[in-house]
Amino acid sequence: MKDFSLVRDSKSTRFPHDFVKELEKRLQGILIGRETRQEYKEPVTKRSFAIFLNTLSDPSFKKRMEADRRVEDLVLIFFSNATKELQKGKPPGDDGVKRLVDRHVALFVRLLSSILKEKGWNQDKPELATRLATLEKKLLKHDEDLTSQNGTSSLVEEVVPLTYEVRDMPLVQVVGRVFGMRNTALQSDVDKYKSQWTEKAALQDLKTYQTHLNTGSKRTLTADDFDTADAFEAWKKSEAPDLSQMMLAIIQVNPELAKVTAQGTLPQFNAQAGESAADKAYTDMSRALSNEQSSSYVLDLPDLNGLSLMENGEDDSKQPDLLYTFIPADPRAMYRFIMLTVLNFDLNDKTTAEDGTASSNQIFSKQSAEFLNEVALRWRIPKFSRIVIFLDVIREKYLAQDLSLDMLDAAFNYVKDPPEEDPKNKRASIIMSAPAYFARNNWTVQDFAQMRKLLADAELQRLGAIMTVIDDHIREDPSFSESKEGFEQFKQSASQGLENSARDIYQQLLEKQLPTEPEQWEFFHVQELAKAVLKLCEKIQKRFKRNPEILSINPLMLLMGVILPAFAEDSKALVESVLKAAQDKNLEIGIQDGFDLYKELSDFRRVHGDALPRVAFPYKIEELLADFVWRWIHATEQQVLGWVENAVNQDNFKVRTQEAGQVPTEDQRHSVSVIDIFRSFNQVIEQIAALNWDDDLTYAKFMTSVSKALGNGIVRYCELVDTQFTKEMDRLTPEQEAAASMTRQEKWMQMAKDTWNNAARVEPFNFYPESFVKLNNISFAISHWDKLEQEINVDACADVIKQYNPPAINKPRKTTNYVFTIKIVEAEDLKACDVSGFSDPYVVLADEYQKRLSKTRIIYRNLNPRWDESVDISTQGPLNLIATIWDWDAVGDHDYVGRTSLKLDPAHFSDFLPREYWLDLDTQGRLLVRVSMEGERDDIQFYFGKAFRTLQRTQRDMTRKITDKLSAYIQECLSKRALRALLSKPISVQSVSAYFQRNRPAPASNVPSEGEIINALRPLFNYFDDNFAIMNQTLTSDAMLAVMTRLWKEVLGTIESLLVPPLSDKPSAQKPLSQQELDVVFKWLQSLFDFFHAVDEDSGEANGVPMNVLKNPKYHEINTLNFFYFETTENLVRTSERMASATAANAAHNRQRLSAPAQLGHGSGFGGGLTPKSIAGTRRAKSIMVSRNLGTMRKAKEEKWKAAQAEPSDDMILRILRMRSEASGYLRDRSRQKERLAAAAAAEAIVRMSLMSDGRGGRMTGPSVIRR
Repeated sequence: MKDFSLVRDSKSTRFPHDFVKELEKRLQGILIGRETRQEYKEPVTKRSFAIFLNTLSDPSFKKRMEADRRVEDLVLIFFSNATKELQKGKPPGDDGVKRLVDRHVALFVRLLSSILKEKGWNQDKPELATRLATLEKKLLKHDEDLTSQNGTSSLVEEVVPLTYEVRDMPLVQVVGRVFGMRNTALQSDVDKYKSQWTEKAALQDLKTYQTHLNTGSKRTLTADDFDTADAFEAWKKSEAPDLSQMMLAIIQVNPELAKVTAQGTLPQFNAQAGESAADKAYTDMSRALSNEQSSSYVLDLPDLNGLSLMENGEDDSKQPDLLYTFIPADPRAMYRFIMLTVLNFDLNDKTTAEDGTASSNQIFSKQSAEFLNEVALRWRIPKFSRIVIFLDVIREKYLAQDLSLDMLDAAFNYVKDPPEEDPKNKRASIIMSAPAYFARNNWTVQDFAQMRKLLADAELQRLGAIMTVIDDHIREDPSFSESKEGFEQFKQSASQGLENSARDIYQQLLEKQLPTEPEQWEFFHVQELAKAVLKLCEKIQKRFKRNPEILSINPLMLLMGVILPAFAEDSKALVESVLKAAQDKNLEIGIQDGFDLYKELSDFRRVHGDALPRVAFPYKIEELLADFVWRWIHATEQQVLGWVENAVNQDNFKVRTQEAGQVPTEDQRHSVSVIDIFRSFNQVIEQIAALNWDDDLTYAKFMTSVSKALGNGIVRYCELVDTQFTKEMDRLTPEQEAAASMTRQEKWMQMAKDTWNNAARVEPFNFYPESFVKLNNISFAISHWDKLEQEINVDACADVIKQYNPPAINKPRKTTNYVFTIKIVEAEDLKACDVSGFSDPYVVLADEYQKRLSKTRIIYRNLNPRWDESVDISTQGPLNLIATIWDWDAVGDHDYVGRTSLKLDPAHFSDFLPREYWLDLDTQGRLLVRVSMEGERDDIQFYFGKAFRTLQRTQRDMTRKITDKLSAYIQECLSKRALRALLSKPISVQSVSAYFQRNRPAPASNVPSEGEIINALRPLFNYFDDNFAIMNQTLTSDAMLAVMTRLWKEVLGTIESLLVPPLSDKPSAQKPLSQQELDVVFKWLQSLFDFFHAVDEDSGEANGVPMNVLKNPKYHEINTLNFFYFETTENLVRTSERMASATAANAAHNRQRLSAPAQLGHGSGFGGGLTPKSIAGTRRAKSIMVSRNLGTMRKAKEEKWKAAQAEPSDDMILRILRMRSEASGYLRDRSRQKERLAAAAAAEAIVRMSLMSDGRGGRMTGPSVIRR
């Protein structure tokens, strides 16, 4: 069946479709006598075929045969059925039954071949037909004549004649191939010595050997050669049957030899029943050796169960005469030589691999194994001696690296568990049974000693799977004894060998990965070499994953201990060589190449650190490759402004809805420009973070430089967006455009008409959705800039720089760039430029070269405007600042109001404390500005704070521009004219008489009801609703809240101006309100509070501005007016003095505290000169460093509110006193007192700051930079 199973293409040996049907028809024909061939007509044959037909008729069996279509299945099933049928009534082991079964199987195969021929299928299946014919011939060999006409069949035996031809001697041909002799030379030796190499000589050798064995001479093994007498007797007893069988086999070949007298009688031959002696002799000596089917490579190694003969028998050496014809004087040594020669031949013979059954782990071919076994039998080499000799030869070949480790393992496994003995080929294996290997007590002393020696002398060239051989076959062997010194020597030798091998492998990697010429080296080669080294380590790690340590040796650690430091040293030299070559050629290596190399080397360094924690990496990779990062950062700095400008130019500032008219979600209310910008910013940060830079100081410097570039991009984005936003908000309304085309007379007529129709509805401003999207973008930028600050971990970066680069002791930081923050607060007593008696003022800041630096918003119809707008001005030295106030006119040129100037000298602001200045205008009135300075420094917190403050200021300015469009109507609805209109009644006699009776209280009917008070604000509420509806369609919830918060501040400011004049040291012409007017104003305030809070009547949930935002310090200050508004002047003065004393005491207490700088009470001074508010606190609240993110600003705001609530302020009392002419003297004295306190506080702060300047940098024990 092997002829079929070994075919590579299994389809070529499958029988055709419909073959089973034809076979069934032919079988039926045989049973009914329709078959014409004589060999199918015997009753016994029909009986075997009938049994198979019954099996074939089974539907499931037939279906399986038709599906598989394998001939071997049909033959095997027929063989099984025929064996069962013919065995009935016969004793077990009857050879006649076996021959008859072979005959019937041959007939079945012949039937299959005939079906193929009759149907013409043999043309399509030539290989199947050929193999069927071959199988039939093999079955018919030595069998009966199947076509015999008589009823009985006679046995036809093929007799192989005995000749002296080499071609008829398979084993002689094996000898010739092994020793490299031609057949002619072999034939010549046979012809020359055939008279000596006779059956008689062979028989005489056996008889002589038997005689010496029986007499106990030293010419064979004796009891002295064994450790115990029982072992000798067991061996001697096993020799007698083999000798008898061999001698009788020779006699059967040449019966004449039976007449030859010998020293001892010949034992009787014990042949098997039913088998002749001649057949037995033929089978053992000739037939089995000539079987070509057994000539494939196998791992049938010598029967090593009994290996342990001495290499030189001491008695044999004393007998120089040759006793034997065929047995050599030293059979053991000669047998080892022959085995070694045969093994060399089989290992070098390329033709042995052509057999399909060969295995890569097979050592001897079957022919070689048969030859060695025949020699061992003839020379009487014991089985255990064969084992020892075999293992000794295997050891020698393995140490010479001629055998693989798998073959070594297979050799040991074979001697422990040899294959089952083939009854037809008893010479196929040189090892007959495994017990001979394990029964060491039956070995000779020489075999046992040699076994111990070969196990102890095993020298290992490499570890790995070989340790399996050592543990399973050597260390567990009972003959192996392990010494501590030997183990240490082995360990040292193995470790040294592994280290040498690692060096050789690394050298091979260098030669493979690096070009021969150093000029051709590139970063790519260094990367590939690093990858190759790490890949080799991973490979070894996987190989020894289950057993990382073998005999206390860790191959992986030995390998990494050699090649990792070697590459670490070489990599520095390689990188420096590549950089120097590029520098000499005036070339720049690609930035990405540097990044890739750093990533590869940093990964290698990580592996180096994990594997060899006690071995420091020889150099800093960052120092070699930092220049690539700086180049990339500088290139990014040049591109950031371009990214911002392109994003703004390509943006239409539309909400990102999918369909027109769709209500946008929160995420859709900002445009693509701000998304693109921050996507680019995040990619920049991720690019550096992805490097995993392993130097905190350099990484912090990288982030500082990147933050500066990104901050400049944010500032530029704010400039571009604010410019477009201002242009959209400052456009003329349709009414203003119409007024521009009017003549002067038409303007006067329109003004009179507007004055008469003062109750006309004011239409809401037509805001562009694009304007709101721009405000949304700024809000988006604020939140994402804050997230970016957290992801970079700005504070940690700053702490690292301070830790590694602490400021020099007693050396002030040298600053060349300064940032002045100019806040235009308010103006007083401005010149009226309009016919209405008011002005629409705005301020323009310019330098001494008339370069415009900033412009405030327009405050309509106000001679005491309050702007509260800030601008940052960078300078490297003194700068003269000119502030010009203009009156805005819708038509024609703007009118000049006044001008003033201020010198910004960094030396004057070297204490970095804020200062307030009342600057007198050249016409009339004055302007209040607040100036603070910070030194621009290379600090990541400063850059983030500067950009963040720019975003906040832009958002505040844009929000204020929106609320300014609504403030005019707010001032109109919350004005004194509206208040008087609400309280006035039609003229009647009663009203006239009441006019003359001033001392009588007004009748209750003159007091408006609560409904009338609220209805007076109804137009304002409707105006708010109309504008809020427009805003709510586009603004995000945060931007909407910011607008409403700012609008609430406008409302509070308008109500405050209605109640009291601004703070000043001069009396005011403003008249106080009456009690009724005051009550109405506070009811308006409460109504507006409820409107902005927007509490749902059903759920009670507030949907508007949060309560904590509405109840800001200004709201509480206005509420305090209820307690002091109608107090007498004397009481107000006393209360103010009491608060001033408390403030002075608090300031004195603060000056005594060493843990904090002195602070002044809350409130701004008034009058000319320096009036700083709470010096240290103001600096902290207004500095760029404190305003660098949302968290610091929120904290500063909370501290400001707490300070405002903690210290009593008499500002509102002083503002009430401005409306009392008799209090002018006190106002002047109180102003001077505040100036003195402010000056003392400023001097104290300067001294305190100079004493603490050493520690201004703060603590320098910050954590390492936490990367994203």
